[in-house]
Amino acid sequence: MPVQRQRWTQVIRPKLLRWISALAAAELLVTGAFFAAEPVRAAPAQKQEELRTLKQIYDRVSLTTGLSWQAVAALDRYESTLTRAHPKTRPLREGAAVGVFIDEKRWAGPLNPDPSDSNPVSIRVFRGIGQDGDGDGKADRGNDIDLLYSLASEVRRFGTFSDDFAIGLWEYYQNTRAVQRVLQFTKIYHAFGKLDLSHHVFPIPVGSSYAYRSTWGNSRGWGGVRIHEGTDIFANYGVPVRSTSFGIVEVKGWNPYGGWRIGIRDTDNLYHYYAHLSGFEKSLQPNDVVKPGQVIGWVGSSGYGRPGTQGKFPPHLHYGVYRDRGLVEWAFDPYPMLRRWERDELKALKVHK
Repeated sequence: MPVQRQRWTQVIRPKLLRWISALAAAELLVTGAFFAAEPVRAAPAQKQEELRTLKQIYDRVSLTTGLSWQAVAALDRYESTLTRAHPKTRPLREGAAVGVFIDEKRWAGPLNPDPSDSNPVSIRVFRGIGQDGDGDGKADRGNDIDLLYSLASEVRRFGTFSDDFAIGLWEYYQNTRAVQRVLQFTKIYHAFGKLDLSHHVFPIPVGSSYAYRSTWGNSRGWGGVRIHEGTDIFANYGVPVRSTSFGIVEVKGWNPYGGWRIGIRDTDNLYHYYAHLSGFEKSLQPNDVVKPGQVIGWVGSSGYGRPGTQGKFPPHLHYGVYRDRGLVEWAFDPYPMLRRWERDELKALKVHK
């Protein structure tokens, strides 16, 4: 058995099997429809043009690799989130349309005497991964299509279905989180059938009674000395809690600190954490796709104890956001985003009155 297959079977596969089956990778990775998209608020003209350009690139790479455009988009999206998190070590050229970064050694080959080599034949000789994706005879590391085609070809070299694609992802990134993210993003893109998933809403209906302020960094005592990684939005028991974004349910259940909580991952690779709920929307399960405004639970006062513990503090929603940096996640203050989403939603309501 080849080394990579043996390592996959004995070490990696058990950790990822539940994701592969849950996301129905065999159906999602090959070109084809999933379910119909729903229209959302249009983006500004410039952004729409950028999205059209990206879609053309994804369609082209999809056609030449056999992957669905959604899987290609998920690869680029994950790469973009890594580039945003590590701009100094993953520099992109000015005007780049895709977020893919491949360093010179990996592109041209580790022993290639010419790190800027763009000849597909010599690159192959030196075991580089750079390829000619647009048919101009060059494997140009500064070309969006060549970059994305090279990445997509590398991760699909074991196949486009189920375990095979996951093996390719793991072999390329050597990181189970990367495999999980690309599969998650693929499912989200299949679910909504479009690239523009930037719309957000406030987590509590703006017509209800609530109050909040910046509570980032405040000290917390229960469970040891720690800081407050989020914003508390105080409201009455039973007020609906909504998904702020398009995304996929990553976690649902009890946490000693957060009580009944839900964690949702979006295509910006942000993890949205909704805690202290009084209950969940019953039909919602891990790996389900959600959209902005969809009810996921209700305000409560659960947490700070064993499963079912309630009432140790006034009812409120704890809302936190964490950015995945590839190997670790870091929390950041969500208060500015909450204010912006609240303001945008109130403005939209006034316009439609």
